[in-house]
Amino acid sequence: MKIVIATRNKNKFTELIEILKDIDCQFVFAGDYPELPEIEEDADTLLDNASKKALETAKILNLPTIADDTGFFVRGLNDEPGVKAARYAGENCSYDDNVNKLLNELNACDDRYAVFKTIAILAHPDKGIIDYAIGEMSGNIIETKRGSNGFGYDPVFIPTGYDKTYAEMNEQVKNKISHRAKAFELLKPILTKFIEEENQND
Repeated sequence: MKIVIATRNKNKFTELIEILKDIDCQFVFAGDYPELPEIEEDADTLLDNASKKALETAKILNLPTIADDTGFFVRGLNDEPGVKAARYAGENCSYDDNVNKLLNELNACDDRYAVFKTIAILAHPDKGIIDYAIGEMSGNIIETKRGSNGFGYDPVFIPTGYDKTYAEMNEQVKNKISHRAKAFELLKPILTKFIEEENQND
């Protein structure tokens, strides 16, 4: 069985393949399908964005599809930037633009607690949404950037229970504690059950 992973980021695809390596199916890269258009993630929730991406990809390619969406929720900023984490500082902004805006907004704020949240979802072209899983990683935002092994908000985010920023950690540690890894670990039994049922129906 083929299942599409709906990302055009080859590094992310490789990371997810490693997490899902014990699942008995062939995962394929959405970037290998030129007929697949860019799907705009314009919904107000992570679940709606991930659902849209999974369903549209599944229907266009006529294959089961996994998609995910991630947000960054800062308690002292009323959960901003939230779903709009990637474009917090505006359309076509850089990672630095987003981080700089975040730090400026937090200047007068004592509560620097934040949560990364990922929703990973499985959809079928005919059966719609099968199920989804949620992974979270909590921590606090520091005042200055540290580390280069990361992107986005990683250099200013220290996960709960650690003294290094996420951008100062090695890949082994990150893959154990990350919000995305947790979501996809929780998706694995959903995938296994789905594949078993599909194989029985063939």
